[in-house]
Amino acid sequence: MNETTLALLAFVPLVLAGVLLIGLRMAAKTAMPIVFVVTALIGLLAWDMTFTRVLASTLQGLILTVSILWIIFGAILLLNTLKHSGGITAIRKGFSGISPDRRVQAIIVAWLFGCFIEGASGFGTPAAVAAPLMVALGFPALAAVVVGMMIQSTPVSFGAVGTPIVVGVSGGINREGITEQLANGGYTWLEYFRLIVSEVAIIHGIVGILMPLIMVVVMVRFFGANRSWKEGLSITPFALFAGVAFVVPYMLAGVLLGPEFPSMIGAMVGLAIVVPAARRGFLIPKDSWDFPESTSWPDEWIGKLEIKMDDIAGKAPISTFMGWVPYVLLAIFLVASRVIDPLREALTSFAFGWSNILGEAGVSGSIQPLYLPGGILLMVVLVTALLHRMKGAELKAAFSDSSKTILGAGFVLIFTIPMVRILINSGVNGSDLVSMPVAMAQLVADSVGGVYPFFAPAVGALGAFIAGSNTVSNLMLAEFQFNVAQQLGVSTALMVALQAVGAAAGNMIAIHNVVAASATVGLLGREGTTIRKTLLPTLYYLVATGLIALVAFYVIGVSDPILQLPGN
Repeated sequence: MNETTLALLAFVPLVLAGVLLIGLRMAAKTAMPIVFVVTALIGLLAWDMTFTRVLASTLQGLILTVSILWIIFGAILLLNTLKHSGGITAIRKGFSGISPDRRVQAIIVAWLFGCFIEGASGFGTPAAVAAPLMVALGFPALAAVVVGMMIQSTPVSFGAVGTPIVVGVSGGINREGITEQLANGGYTWLEYFRLIVSEVAIIHGIVGILMPLIMVVVMVRFFGANRSWKEGLSITPFALFAGVAFVVPYMLAGVLLGPEFPSMIGAMVGLAIVVPAARRGFLIPKDSWDFPESTSWPDEWIGKLEIKMDDIAGKAPISTFMGWVPYVLLAIFLVASRVIDPLREALTSFAFGWSNILGEAGVSGSIQPLYLPGGILLMVVLVTALLHRMKGAELKAAFSDSSKTILGAGFVLIFTIPMVRILINSGVNGSDLVSMPVAMAQLVADSVGGVYPFFAPAVGALGAFIAGSNTVSNLMLAEFQFNVAQQLGVSTALMVALQAVGAAAGNMIAIHNVVAASATVGLLGREGTTIRKTLLPTLYYLVATGLIALVAFYVIGVSDPILQLPGN
């Protein structure tokens, strides 16, 4: 079997998932077991993986599944705790004081607050936190998930305090070899790494300015009574204002401070600017927009998570400030757990897992329940119960509601994530083949030649679509992108930056991210519907980034230290 045939075969699981979920509108709980079996068969028969490695990869995926379910459970539990404490009612009333316009609420809650949560914790947490919060504010469940998925774009490369760059890029390319090359020219790894970080921040900043507007336009077009593009576009001035308020400090932080804080700083500055402006009606159109009456919503819009004002009847009202305190504490705890070394070491010290599963080198999995966002969310829940003076029965009801919601997500992820791990671990096989993701990327690169830079972000997105992670996509494909840049004689740093940006955009359509967000609002079974609606912003991000790449490489002639070394 030749390389092209093998590469096309590697695409089969992705194509099959797309056909079943998007084309046939099959529920993920039915589609993903089929895709898992097909992936395992391809690994065994075409890639000549051992049965032990396929099984070890599956077990590794199950360990990761537990980690993700822990995060989802924490997000749902916090929401349900606020439901029973009266906090959600307070938050809803507070938003009516900022603006009753749902477009403004989406920009503030999803874009700005969501970007902060992404910067602090990453790993799908923003959608898991923002989607149920938007449902609590009166958004249809499907609209909340679609909007929540669009958060998974600009802030993602610097999510989890820069993990996709610090871990993904640094671990994904041959750092030792590059350091040696750079030293020969009088440069350092740190200079090269900071160049990549700066280019990631600048590209995201340019493309990300329009994301708040696209988010609102998609929401209004698909979930408005009139299904109107115009009603979404009428908030363009305010949406662009919110975009600029985020991306300018975001870019400056990326260029001047490094990869840890751009998303958090951009969001904090953006919130400080945009919320007061929204209260004053700055740039907000007079035609306040809302969803149609909830009684007219189609069934596919509605999830099983219902939060009604009368859920807390008879309780003393909570102030808007006290309603928001749990989310403020969540942000503080998440940041503290990532940047205060003694605290991080204490939280990560409690871990359990399995190294070299079934004797397979490099196939390992571990769970850090206190350090994962799920553990932080549980801490916030306990503090909230004290601050909001909840009764034991109310906290018990919150746990009960959350446990019921989590069961559906578990079944889908049991198949989705092991499928991903088989793909990623397929590089160790009896036929000495590259892994399936690298084979797919090589086919794309060989097919397009000199215009490859335009498609480089799409390769990164492909990796994220498979893995549901910017970090994992960078680990899988950064070295490949680096090598393609050297073959083409163009900037290696910029090509790696394009990988990171594209991988961030790919999170908007990553299957298990959609499943995770859907689970938080009780909307499992409609993942294909969500992906169809987030394809448009994903394509915008990849096309815009690809065009920037072509201009940077072939018009501006962007260079880097490695390109300037003799022999390059």
